[in-house]
Amino acid sequence: MPGFELFGDLERQEVNDVLDNGVLMRYGFDGMRNGHWKAKALEAELEKTFQSKHVQLVSNGTAAVSVALASAGVGAGDEVIMPCFTFVASFEAIMMLGAIPVLVDIDATLGLDPQAVEAAITPKTKAVMVVQMCGSMANMDALQSICTAHKLLLVEDACQSIGATYNGKPLGSIGDLGCFSFDFVKTITCGEGGAVVTNNKTYYTNADHYSDHGHDHIGNDRGAESHPFFGYNFRISELHAAVGLAQVKRLPEFLDIQKRNYTILREALSQIPEVTFRTVPEGGVESYAFLNFFLPDVEIARKASQELKTHDVDACFHYFDNNWHYIRKWNHLKEIKSLFPISEGVKKGLGYLETKTFEKSDHHISRNISCLIKLSWTEQQVKDRAKAMVKAIQASL
Repeated sequence: MPGFELFGDLERQEVNDVLDNGVLMRYGFDGMRNGHWKAKALEAELEKTFQSKHVQLVSNGTAAVSVALASAGVGAGDEVIMPCFTFVASFEAIMMLGAIPVLVDIDATLGLDPQAVEAAITPKTKAVMVVQMCGSMANMDALQSICTAHKLLLVEDACQSIGATYNGKPLGSIGDLGCFSFDFVKTITCGEGGAVVTNNKTYYTNADHYSDHGHDHIGNDRGAESHPFFGYNFRISELHAAVGLAQVKRLPEFLDIQKRNYTILREALSQIPEVTFRTVPEGGVESYAFLNFFLPDVEIARKASQELKTHDVDACFHYFDNNWHYIRKWNHLKEIKSLFPISEGVKKGLGYLETKTFEKSDHHISRNISCLIKLSWTEQQVKDRAKAMVKAIQASL
């Protein structure tokens, strides 16, 4: 991770094919494109990758979350339970629909704590959105059971975990809907892009229409298409899809490299008694996009974060002090800072953030270091990095 590190001839070939053909838009212009449909081809490849019946490409991962929720009927006043450790896009995508993000604790998986989810359910709860952070997963069996018992949607944001599996199923294909990002720093990239994955034909049809101004895409006359309902523009371009089409064919190659590099680093850190690792639920296989480990306390973790930089080890994150990924620094959400008016219903729904604390999550995130696994490292570079990481962590203890 990320796939741009290994751009090559296949990506150039697919992009040049679009430029030579001359049609950059994914819809319409049937007579001009001479049978070239990169977005459709990528969707077909992703259906195989995710072992799912339907895939709808969109413009980015944030759009994928909004489109997925909207396609299943989530809207104004509905509550969506989500983790307090994720990227800010998760609550942005919920609020864009006029729905209310209900943040709850995580556990040692770094994913949703099932007990916290159960405790947060109210009559307004419409969906549980599990975010499969940093290449691995939450306890999906427990979360599925909760959603089934309470008749709630289970939505997977698997943007950071393409290639991971749970009980043999790809992450993103387990819930009612799955969401993926193909932005510039994901394991496979389109530059910008995303996808909604589902086995539900109605949700897929809704996503197909909603992401293109409500167009029904019936026939081959763009001007004659009808609009069954209101929609927005979340389309991907043929150029972006072309890059993704090349990259998805290389996903097994990328996953093998990630696993090799991850394994070398983990084996080295395993020799340090004070280091422990995130919990991967039984039946789960990581994508190995990140190596996540815990140190004894927040002071040591902060010191280790600085020591890693001193030892020239880059791309390691202490999310407790990070503005993008943890509730502690999301003042713009807690204070509801917005360029546009936020409805009184949403403001009231977010009122819990004035007093809610996340001690259980603090316990995990404050001690966690998350290290990106790059594809471009040689095996020797990874071994050298492992030695430097060990020295840095030992110096912090």
